[in-house]
Amino acid sequence: MTAYRDAFDLAAQSPETFWRRAAEAITWSRPFDRVLDDSRAPIYRWFSGGELNTCYNAIDFHVENGRASQPAVIYDSPVTGTKRTLSYRELLQQVAQFAGALSTLGVVKGDRVVIYMPMMPETLIAMYACARIGAIHSVVFGGFAANELAIRIEDATPKIVLSASCGIEGARVVPYKPLLDEAINLSSHKPERSVILQRPQRHCDLGPTDLDWEATAAAASPVPCVPVAATDPLYILYTSGTTGKPKGVVRDNGGHAVALKWSMQYVYGVKAGEVFWAASDFGWTVGHSYIAYAPLLFGCTTVIHEGKPVGTPDPGEFWRVIAEHKVKVLFTAPTAIRAIKREDPEGTYLGRHDISGLRYLFLAGERLDPDTYHWARGLLERPVIDHWWQTETGWPVAANCMGLEVFPFKPGSPTKAVPGYRVEILAGDGVAMPPNQEGAVAIRLPLPPGSMLTLWNDEARLRDTYLARYPGYYLTGDGGYIDEDEYIFIMGRTDDVIIVAGHNLSTGSMEEALSSHESVAECAVFGVKDPLKTQLPLALVVLKANVQRDPSIVVKELVELVRRKVGPVANLKQVGIVARLPKTRSGKVLRGTMRKMADGEPFQIPATIDEPAVLDDIRTTLRSLGYARESGSRIGGIE
Repeated sequence: MTAYRDAFDLAAQSPETFWRRAAEAITWSRPFDRVLDDSRAPIYRWFSGGELNTCYNAIDFHVENGRASQPAVIYDSPVTGTKRTLSYRELLQQVAQFAGALSTLGVVKGDRVVIYMPMMPETLIAMYACARIGAIHSVVFGGFAANELAIRIEDATPKIVLSASCGIEGARVVPYKPLLDEAINLSSHKPERSVILQRPQRHCDLGPTDLDWEATAAAASPVPCVPVAATDPLYILYTSGTTGKPKGVVRDNGGHAVALKWSMQYVYGVKAGEVFWAASDFGWTVGHSYIAYAPLLFGCTTVIHEGKPVGTPDPGEFWRVIAEHKVKVLFTAPTAIRAIKREDPEGTYLGRHDISGLRYLFLAGERLDPDTYHWARGLLERPVIDHWWQTETGWPVAANCMGLEVFPFKPGSPTKAVPGYRVEILAGDGVAMPPNQEGAVAIRLPLPPGSMLTLWNDEARLRDTYLARYPGYYLTGDGGYIDEDEYIFIMGRTDDVIIVAGHNLSTGSMEEALSSHESVAECAVFGVKDPLKTQLPLALVVLKANVQRDPSIVVKELVELVRRKVGPVANLKQVGIVARLPKTRSGKVLRGTMRKMADGEPFQIPATIDEPAVLDDIRTTLRSLGYARESGSRIGGIE
């Protein structure tokens, strides 16, 4: 298949044929009985009856087939001054050894293991060690505070937690062990053991249930791969939901391996043996799919970069890594490119590095604005590819598929649906919208392999959140339109999940943190436009009637409270004190109306509002924070 239309039509009209061919690239320990299992529709399964091991396909296979000496992992940590390369042979040795350590601790197929670690090779080793023995890993972003970690431990009920003594944020060393201890204390579920990697930047004291990483691994023996069912879970990745409780997206082994390996060749246009860098974090879906799994499944070299790629130590960090490690394809978020543009608008730092080997720049995680696209395209003089997908899908839904057929670029669009996805725009009544008419972005079922299997211990929520609104479709939660050339345009979220610098964050978790403050009666958090980070959270808070404290002190406490309970990644700095929140007569807070006011967008006063005059107070407060201007730009705020 060399043409987009041929591939798209085959995947749409005969998905069994299309994905059977793709599955031939995977080594199966037992052939599958069915490509597509629709016996429980609208909950679908791929490659039922088949058995495989993801770790074998990503590491052992390459060692056995001529890539043993090829670099599998390049670790580049400017924040510690450390660089390290692991060949496929070396990676196999360390993964098999650590898998043996987990087995010694009683971890077996189906057990959960929570991984709360920084960006370093040991994190990837831990993920593959779990996959090797059939355990289900759940990686938690290291920037999350103890409460967020506790919620995930509570839900996943892991047998073991893997962590490190510290992480590093810029020049700041962040102790992880106190956060882990607090999280375990907050959770009613208590893991049997915690295995801690001691980092030289800061050691930690070990408790009675804690084990030293290096000593535990050294005492173990390597173990072979355990075959698992194609439909068995590989991992749980928690994503923000519309309530404070995160959603545990479950990815299977079979469909995941097939789809990700296919995507490397046909979406990203790479070749086996090349260096692929996804500048993200293991704690997010990009880190799972395109740092840990897809590059190694395809036989590429993956880059693990510890530190902020922009400004560590200078705005040329991206270009240094690309030049030094001969990166062929870079995948990052538009936020990173906007930050480089802000610091180095003329591209001075780019001229100091030879990036002639870079073939493509892929951007995803938030909407790519045309200005950023044109700046990057002009600076790099090579294709800049916007593409769109979600934690739930696990791999791209819409892209300019560089390994199939290259289409003309339209700034603001991630181009067309990737083969396997049938994207439609639906009106409120489920009727398909005509070209260029905005509506709900939905994907016709079944979703292709690699998409979420279910939500962990919550299939009812899966149905209610994604499948119930439009029968026969998966509801993405995004709004957008498709033009007359079948180009897809994603315009933004339709729920209360906001995107901050490429990270999906729940306003519900921030509201939960704010509400825990003794002075707060109620609150509302919503996302407002930001030229660098796409969106930033803004909070409006109603204080209790008897509060006599200085409001500015309360605001500072609230900002710190969210930082402590949700994590610095929330980036909440704007908090306004209001007398009341605008609500409907049924009590629903009008977050969408307030967001439009803050962004300077036109809006109509809802007919269902209980008291329209309350909006005047909201507008005054928003203006005091630098919002609600005609331009929608932020003037100032709490720093």
